Amino acid sequence: MRTVKVDLGDKSYDIIIGHNLKQQIIDFVQSRKFSRKALLITDTNIEPLYGAKIQSVLNEAGLDVKIAVIPAGEQSKSLSCAETLYTQAIEHGLDRKSPIIALGGGVVGDLAGFIAATFMRGVPFIQMPTSLLAQVDSSVGGKVAVNHALGKNLIGAFYQPQAVFMNLDMMQSLPQREIATGLGEVVKYGYIYDKDFYQYLLDHKDEILHLQSEAISHVIARSCEIKADVVSQDEKEAGLRAILNFGHTLAHAIEKETQYKKYNHGEAVAIGMVGAAKISAKLGMIDEKIVTDMEKLLELLNLPQKAQGCTAEKIYADIFHDKKTVNGTVNWVLLQDIGKVCITKDVPETVVKEAIAEILA
Repeated sequence: MRTVKVDLGDKSYDIIIGHNLKQQIIDFVQSRKFSRKALLITDTNIEPLYGAKIQSVLNEAGLDVKIAVIPAGEQSKSLSCAETLYTQAIEHGLDRKSPIIALGGGVVGDLAGFIAATFMRGVPFIQMPTSLLAQVDSSVGGKVAVNHALGKNLIGAFYQPQAVFMNLDMMQSLPQREIATGLGEVVKYGYIYDKDFYQYLLDHKDEILHLQSEAISHVIARSCEIKADVVSQDEKEAGLRAILNFGHTLAHAIEKETQYKKYNHGEAVAIGMVGAAKISAKLGMIDEKIVTDMEKLLELLNLPQKAQGCTAEKIYADIFHDKKTVNGTVNWVLLQDIGKVCITKDVPETVVKEAIAEILA
């Protein structure tokens, strides 16, 4: 078992990574002054696999747990779905000390966190991410949100969980595509923060893809350590935390233009990183070889490098609707080297459009 601490003063919490975390969950719940009523939010994919098991563990810890099941998929990150969950929380009798637990991937975590942040102005929140993508990204750092028709994650908050439990046994049920999409965010950490970690991914790609315990636990733990380090220094994205958005400006535009159906998040991030790397190369910040090596690594990890079903004009327009755009200016996270990035607003329109054209199939 590995533990990663997110150091945020009185909002600090632990990420517990390992196999069969039943006792750790029970000990944590019993150490807190929670009310007895609790809401376990999951989706139609995860509930049949783990819903009853986790409910039983929480019951053993002393909680009266209602399971709320949402349809699997990005479309559930909506205000209408949130309203349904508020109703279930009220009907079950949750109060201000009642915990809300997220059991699922990033959609479940983002939505459940949004409910926890806003129900009765904030109730305790616990993350139990089941996908690799959620484990290495969305479950850590406290960003919670729902989508709007005009953009992704535009309605949300910064709201930290009180604990994150990552049961590696649950990963065995993941399809290969879900493993790959998590690796999209994993690769990002190597490029933005840790050249040695990037090299580890290259050297151990086969063990990682086959979820060998030592390799995958190291990948998850190191990804969480990097994100925790960044978030600890800049919880609400006043500066440093923006480096975590490497590849995301283009990724969100690609997701929107394909109606969140063709590419899942990690796949879109992979394409977006290629686009950001191409911009970096066109500005003379990195050698073209870094771009081609990135494309090769993504291919080895079963991740796309080009987007289908998009037009350059629409992608360019969409980046200005991204929540990271301020006063009509895009803050680009660009590569200076493997393991080192910078944030800049000074990217000519022609360079951006050229890079977009090159990442469209």
